[in-house]
Amino acid sequence: MPPESALIFPVMEYFYTVQGEGANTGKAAFFLRLAGCDVGCVWCDVKESWDAGKHSSMPISAMVEAVKASGAVRVVITGGEPAMYNLDELTQQLHVAGIECYLETSGAYPLTGEWDWVCVSPKKFKKPLDSALASADELKIIVYNESDFSWAEEYQQKVGTACQLFLQPEYSAFNKMVPSIVEFVKSHPEWTISLQTHKIMHIP
Repeated sequence: MPPESALIFPVMEYFYTVQGEGANTGKAAFFLRLAGCDVGCVWCDVKESWDAGKHSSMPISAMVEAVKASGAVRVVITGGEPAMYNLDELTQQLHVAGIECYLETSGAYPLTGEWDWVCVSPKKFKKPLDSALASADELKIIVYNESDFSWAEEYQQKVGTACQLFLQPEYSAFNKMVPSIVEFVKSHPEWTISLQTHKIMHIP
């Protein structure tokens, strides 16, 4: 039996919606947003998730029941920074329930858990581990300024050849950066543009 601390996590929110960005855009997914993060992105749109102490703890069993009750076939574990926690037991119980497990992480911590899909979105404020990048099915670079293109190419060299590559304009810089992203993708066709379609659709 895992230690009690591995069976209870601080949870900011959970909800059933449609994935709005990246490789799985448009797919129905249950989101579990774990609280706690020390990566500290200045443009983070869920800064309220950073302080784990401000959010209620939830046992894994209750998380799994919430996912099952929604009818979802996949769950996205996000944050905050979910990889701060040992996710072995959570993903094991979800898989036993027949639920696919997707992870969204900055890659700043070693990965635990059993994953059907791993999205690594590296941040300059706390750089990703090579081991996390090697596990990525999807590399998603948030583009806030022109220097982020060289950042993207740097991390492209650290993921596997099958990893899907995405450039996503930071929402507040959307109008400024989209033309540059379009031109970059035209000259680097291995990259794909990701947009935050959930914001366009006004869904969580």
